[in-house]
Amino acid sequence: MLSRSAFRQATRQSWLQQRRGMAAPASGSFQYQVGEAAGIKIASRDTSGPIGTIALVAQAGTRYETMPGLAEGLNKYAFKNTDRRTSLRIQRESELLGGSLISTHTRENLVTGAKFFRDDLPYFVELLAEVASQTSYRPHVMQEEVIPLVMMDHKKFLANTLDMALSSVHSLAFHRGLGNTIKPASSTPYTKYLTAESLEEYAQSAYAKSSFAIVGNGVDHAELSKWTNEFFGDARKSPLQQLTSAQSKYYGGEERISHGSGNSMVIAFSGSSSPTGASYKPEAAVLAALLGGQSAIKWTPGFSLLSKATQEAPNMHVATKSNVYTDAGLVTIAMDGSATDIRSTAGKVVEALKSVAQNISKEDFQKAKALAKFKELEYGQEPRAALELTGAGLVRDNKPYQIDDVAKSIDGVTEEKVKKLVKEALENKASVSAVGDLYLLPFAEEVGLKV
Repeated sequence: MLSRSAFRQATRQSWLQQRRGMAAPASGSFQYQVGEAAGIKIASRDTSGPIGTIALVAQAGTRYETMPGLAEGLNKYAFKNTDRRTSLRIQRESELLGGSLISTHTRENLVTGAKFFRDDLPYFVELLAEVASQTSYRPHVMQEEVIPLVMMDHKKFLANTLDMALSSVHSLAFHRGLGNTIKPASSTPYTKYLTAESLEEYAQSAYAKSSFAIVGNGVDHAELSKWTNEFFGDARKSPLQQLTSAQSKYYGGEERISHGSGNSMVIAFSGSSSPTGASYKPEAAVLAALLGGQSAIKWTPGFSLLSKATQEAPNMHVATKSNVYTDAGLVTIAMDGSATDIRSTAGKVVEALKSVAQNISKEDFQKAKALAKFKELEYGQEPRAALELTGAGLVRDNKPYQIDDVAKSIDGVTEEKVKKLVKEALENKASVSAVGDLYLLPFAEEVGLKV
């Protein structure tokens, strides 16, 4: 019989071997292999494991809408009836294969895809090809299935003060294009524009070969190319109407919206484009980590400047995020909680931002760089995030999102670059949105911001 110490030693060695085995894939590259099949840009990375993910990423988000509500409608209509399959058949076949279907949209992109056992890649490539070129847009499906879902999402949006403030601040920052709201407000006459006919016309532009890319994680590149050639040959070559958007321009300003169910305030300023864009600034991610707000370590306030600045309001949620798009970016500082807490701490939040332009603790800066790098790598490994960024980069800039390159760029960020970004933000107009009790929520000028 093994002694207790020998048993512990054997267990530890076994655990270390398992640990090394699990760590092995992480030491490899996460670079995307890029190519073209059936006239469509494709990218893939063959990560280890039995599960694969593919997505059709179309440049058809709210930024590119020709009429309000079309991106939302096309998102909700995904995997409905095609010329070959009913929606029930699509659901049953996907369930029998153990797969799950993906459909979402952002300000720039419409993402339609699936997650599956990698041996089932041919079926799901064929299904995406049907969604893109054979979907049957029917008026009764719009009225009975799609419109009710759109209306439900609108109600959720109008009940969430933080979502409303974030939407408002994007509108202030960019006006049209990136400023278009993801969820049209109830005052928008979207039912006037959202019909089966208008949706079909939008789909003929969104699902044209030049408007989308196909991206895969955990799939073999040769296999993805083979089945794309097989099933996407009949996809529309050119869009019915070219979906374009002018170069994003930052404006800034202030908006206040009365609301009875919560309180939120968002402060924003110009940030960084995505890594595939021409105005990529990795220092924006470092600044977001430095300002922070929510600790990554449980039971501690953390090192971030905003967590220290808001210690007197522990029940208020505060978080900084670098929102990246293909040609622009927006750094947002979001506060959500009671109107009293926001009023008492908003000025301290702005003072913390201003302090970065003057002096940054070397220790805090190194922690911020490490956290920013970790978050970018974690985000890049997440299949859905990587699929969207890579697809958008291929369609707009002919470049995939390469996670290794992003990590290297963050390593090169200096204190001077972060200070310069903050100084430029403070010299220009901020974008500030307050939603809730406007009697208590402060104005931008009251907390030291220029609008």
